[in-house]
Amino acid sequence: MPELIIPMRGPDYLREGWNRIRQPGLKRFLVIPLILNLGIFIALISWGVTQFNLLMAQLMGSLPEWMAFIEWLLWPLFALVVLVVLFFGFSVVANLIASPFYGFLAEKIAEQERGLVSPPTGYKEILLVVPRSLGRELRKISYYLPRLIGLLLLTLIPVVNLVSSPLLLLFGVWMMAVQYVDYQADNDQVSFIDMLRWMRGRRTLALSFGLPVYFGMLIPLVNLLVMPAAVAGSTLLWIRERPQPLP
Repeated sequence: MPELIIPMRGPDYLREGWNRIRQPGLKRFLVIPLILNLGIFIALISWGVTQFNLLMAQLMGSLPEWMAFIEWLLWPLFALVVLVVLFFGFSVVANLIASPFYGFLAEKIAEQERGLVSPPTGYKEILLVVPRSLGRELRKISYYLPRLIGLLLLTLIPVVNLVSSPLLLLFGVWMMAVQYVDYQADNDQVSFIDMLRWMRGRRTLALSFGLPVYFGMLIPLVNLLVMPAAVAGSTLLWIRERPQPLP
């Protein structure tokens, strides 16, 4: 079936992922990442608010008094920039720290879907995969960070930003799909490059999955629940849409 006419099944996978993570036996892979991510979220919000206030104070202090009205114009712009930085910062740090747990969550979902049974997973097994999980997360960061910086710089150029701003949004949606599909791809020992190649052949499916994840991640506290649901949903997407291993 040509990729362009593949139905937008992504939201259905995310919805099913949410239902899966509420099943018994998966709580150990949810509670610790949830606590860790909540701490990261609070720390980043506190840092972001502090930096925003300092930046606004410094900027307004350098302007003449008659230009005080400009604060009302700059406030929304700076707030948007801070929100974007916090969004990507939270995604990077939270996924980096929680990656071993999410990797095992994806594995358990995959076993359920494939009808397999494995011995119970303990915290010792989770600790043993930390180096591999962190290495894979760093590989993802090396993929999207240069592209993100390039798009952010383009948004500063008048006229060009009319195109780069929508591209920045599209890239964020794409990266949400890449981020979460990669957990089970890694479990199946599929290289990051091969996983990207597979996803590029199914852009409509990938973007339709990444879109609700992206907007869910923008909602404070809701994003903490979206993350494990996205892990489970992307695992189902990977297994059902790719029934056979890559050659």
